[in-house]
Amino acid sequence: MPDTLPLARTNAEARLFVSLQPCPTCGETRCTFRSAVVNIDGVLASRYTGECPGCAAQRAYEFRLPADILPPPANTVRFGAEDPSELLDPGVWLWYSDLCARQVPATTADLDTRAVRAARHALATALAAIEETLKFVPASADRIPASAFTSPEGRAAYAREPGRFTRPRLEALRDTYSAITLD
Repeated sequence: MPDTLPLARTNAEARLFVSLQPCPTCGETRCTFRSAVVNIDGVLASRYTGECPGCAAQRAYEFRLPADILPPPANTVRFGAEDPSELLDPGVWLWYSDLCARQVPATTADLDTRAVRAARHALATALAAIEETLKFVPASADRIPASAFTSPEGRAAYAREPGRFTRPRLEALRDTYSAITLD
């Protein structure tokens, strides 16, 4: 059973994945999940459980843990090591990067300390999601192959604008986000 569980490379990746899943009963995506490390058939795994606020259905997700656990980095965001995600496809990663980038204000001049921290975190998350998207570009290619888009949302994002999934465009976006400083 543990070999058939999807791999969550980090807690951050698992939490993002579960936050995007609709309740199978009512479709609600909001849910507060609790996580635990559990033993499944003698193998350690992570389990995320919560109660749907829309219909009270119990929700649960289980993931394989990676061979090497990546500790959360200080002052930045990391969703995984060098390999592409098994949970989210490149279309979802780019969508999530866009969502986070829209939360970054043009200036932090009028923000309090907490809001500046939130803006920095949103920017770091947008950058990390772009880096995840880039992991789907094969080393010998200049774009993500259409076969990498496995979810309906990812395939729709690719169909709308396939040119966004080229190495040069993704690297330009990554470099732009990397150059932004929020003081």
